[in-house]
Amino acid sequence: MTRVYLETGKTWTFACAVDWPGWCRRAKGEEAAIEELLDYAPRYRKVAGSKWKPDTVKVIGRIPGDATTDFGAPHAIGDWEAKPISAADRQSQLTLLQRSWDYFDKVVASAPAELRKGPRGGGRDRDKIADHVREAERAYSPKAGIRIPPRTPWPEQRELILAGLRDSSDAEMKWPWRYVIRRIAWHVLDHAWEIEDRSE
Repeated sequence: MTRVYLETGKTWTFACAVDWPGWCRRAKGEEAAIEELLDYAPRYRKVAGSKWKPDTVKVIGRIPGDATTDFGAPHAIGDWEAKPISAADRQSQLTLLQRSWDYFDKVVASAPAELRKGPRGGGRDRDKIADHVREAERAYSPKAGIRIPPRTPWPEQRELILAGLRDSSDAEMKWPWRYVIRRIAWHVLDHAWEIEDRSE
């Protein structure tokens, strides 16, 4: 069973897999969002592993979105985020976060510096996207009770995030532990897939 929750704003609905950080897509309406999520399963398999295959989707909850949802980022936090998580599941989630980073790095390394622009010429190029992802992770860190010193190199920043998440609990965090992992992984993979699509 693939547990999914739906976050619905005025414009977008996100379908996000609770147990698979980074596997979260948006569309207009619930059915379309779930369909989009499943369409991305082959791409997410490159992160989760070649043997990974999603089971039947079960919607475990629905939550209203907000302005951030309609801007294009999942933002609402559901009751399921506070459920206890085993040590094995924690490690599995951290492993998926690391794999998301590894995947992003490979995409960036193989992409051209200038990416194909949108219909109106918009969109960041490769290095600007990488800068944005790095700074977003730095901005997310205080929500997890993690301090990243200024000018910390990106590899060390990631190590600090992983170490902080290994040792932290929800009581020490502004965002629930599960949500922190999913939010960071979603942002990393969303931009990795953007770079791939705009490299073609």
